[in-house]
Amino acid sequence: MAKLYFYYSSMNAGKSTTLLQADFNYRERGMQTMLWTAALDDRAGHGGIESRIGLHAEAHKFSAATQLWERIVAAHRVEPLACVLVDEAQFLSEAQVWQLARVADQAGIPVLCYGLRTDFQGELFPGAKALLGIADSLIELKAVCHCGRKSSMNLRVDGDGVAVKQGAQTEIGGNDRYVALCRKHFTEALGWWV
Repeated sequence: MAKLYFYYSSMNAGKSTTLLQADFNYRERGMQTMLWTAALDDRAGHGGIESRIGLHAEAHKFSAATQLWERIVAAHRVEPLACVLVDEAQFLSEAQVWQLARVADQAGIPVLCYGLRTDFQGELFPGAKALLGIADSLIELKAVCHCGRKSSMNLRVDGDGVAVKQGAQTEIGGNDRYVALCRKHFTEALGWWV
């Protein structure tokens, strides 16, 4: 029975690397996969998923208007899919998460989603909220804070490395804009307990 999986973590935990390794494992065995990533994240160039350690694969892009169920089922009719892998899953809409659940439940294709759980203010992203609610399997990938504890938070910083407390939920960036921290150092950086 196919399942909907959600692999979540803070930044720098290797989500994209883990996704690309899973894709490689399927393809090495001669199985067809379908990769997706958020259209608004263009850091890897047009249509790509890229890990911080340099792995790369081409992927379909989803936006808020993308009908994932229809696109995946159409591709599955042409060449049977063994797995669907979604990077930046926090940017999925609730409706898209339900479409991916339908892919697992009705089309019988496993769906592996990888993404952040929370934003720079500790709030759930819409896609993460829906996945935490309905995924069959929740897997936390671990990243490490500078203190050695597990990092679970994403601190947004400005050009001088100072914590940003307000702004839009979504602002694309890498190590230049975000620091993965444990909750203790996250709240200290924001001055919440002062």
